[in-house]
Amino acid sequence: MAIRHGRILRIGNYSYVQIFYIHTYEINLEGKIVVPGFIDSHVHLLFGGLQMARVEVRGVNTKDEFIRKVKEAVKNMKKGSWLLGGGWNNDLWGGEFPSASWIDDITPHHPVWLSRMDGHMGLANSLALKIAGVTSDTQDPVGGTISRNEHGEPTGLMIDAAMKVILSCIPEVSVEERRQALDRASRYALTRGVTTVVDFGRYFPGATVEHSWEDFTDVYKWADLSGRMKIRVCLFFPMPTWSRLADMVQTTGRRVSQWISIGGFKAFADGSLGSNSALFHEPYADEPWNLGLHVDVESLYNMTMQSDKSGLQVAIHAIGDKANDLILDMYRSVAATNGKRDRRFRIEHAQHLTLGSVSKFGEQGIVASVQPDQMLGDADTAVKKIGLERMQKGSYLYQSLLARNALVAFGSDWPVVDINPLNGIKTAITRIPPGWDKPWNSEECMKLTDALNAHTISAARACFLDEDIGSLSVGKLADFVILNTCAWDQLAHETTSVAATYVGGVQAYP
Repeated sequence: MAIRHGRILRIGNYSYVQIFYIHTYEINLEGKIVVPGFIDSHVHLLFGGLQMARVEVRGVNTKDEFIRKVKEAVKNMKKGSWLLGGGWNNDLWGGEFPSASWIDDITPHHPVWLSRMDGHMGLANSLALKIAGVTSDTQDPVGGTISRNEHGEPTGLMIDAAMKVILSCIPEVSVEERRQALDRASRYALTRGVTTVVDFGRYFPGATVEHSWEDFTDVYKWADLSGRMKIRVCLFFPMPTWSRLADMVQTTGRRVSQWISIGGFKAFADGSLGSNSALFHEPYADEPWNLGLHVDVESLYNMTMQSDKSGLQVAIHAIGDKANDLILDMYRSVAATNGKRDRRFRIEHAQHLTLGSVSKFGEQGIVASVQPDQMLGDADTAVKKIGLERMQKGSYLYQSLLARNALVAFGSDWPVVDINPLNGIKTAITRIPPGWDKPWNSEECMKLTDALNAHTISAARACFLDEDIGSLSVGKLADFVILNTCAWDQLAHETTSVAATYVGGVQAYP
């Protein structure tokens, strides 16, 4: 492979590319496998970078360890400062949700906010609840729930839109901290072979829509103009700000630079499985009265219609089977009204589907933007939440989607799960969660080629970047990854890792 000015010039055997060897730096990889730079189709890049510098409770599997982590974190903190962090998964310690009472004694002078791994629930201590004015009389906001005990007192858990009550009280992260977070996150992504991400920003249920705009101006444009970008980003903005983005793109175009492109708009159709807020046709097994979070469908439809008219891409978060059906029908209606064009509507997550909805992705040209490694943490959760029969029949149907001509793009949703394409590919091929001795629905296991495509060329098509990235092709940007193995059948093996990452023909890692 010959590279010049950041793009691939020629690919072939040694003699075919040898013509360019005058004044050329040559690298002999001695048979090691080279793949296109991995594309992570769904991350929260700055949020992930910020979390790397906060208290980390990911992987904690006992109540005592959770409390110990918090106790350790507050030791050297200034009195009155917020303790922030997250990544906890209550299913790892048996399912019991944490409460403010777990940590109140050790955090009397520090308001605490620790988000659950899925970003749809968080734990506040009593001091944080007091600062936010949350009492037994506080009403649940539309689209959210304040968890309460049998006496009606808040437990500290805030779900989906209720998180805004706490988030609005947390001091803003400084520009410098956010710039450091971009650098930290980008360097980490490169260690995993990720050269491009589709970034949905710091836009979560309950978060302000302004974060995405502030980060675009203060962080991304600054990094681009000052030569500090290390990976390519495709940015999606909150759908409520669709007119602002449409106006901006009329001036700048979708390609801001070789590093930054504008994807489109993001919205939510439900919550998450672990928070019992994903929207299903049938109730939760552990909460028979609960179908999940209902959104304002009419408002979402109107915003989607206007967003689509702008010519930009629309991506909507849908996890439960009813939420996915809602969005599939909405997309069909919007496309019929606004007329035929190559729009590549996206559904983010598409985790649980009815059998009839699988074929609609291919028929309607809708992207299934999915995260294989989430099934590792979801397996035992799904058994409790929706039961074995429903999860075997309708969850993480990647092979079925492919077989029905859907465009399947892989991502991580980092920091919900780790950013690690090689592991995601392995998970999609094997589908064996921790502690299981057989696959979660073996009929849905993917082939290596399909899984690799989902993290490269399919991911590029899913965000309209396939003319520049996603494959090792003449004329495309020279983003590629060298692996530490010479055997294709070892690509999804645990011992396979990233030996080097190149962006635009320049070594970016190590």
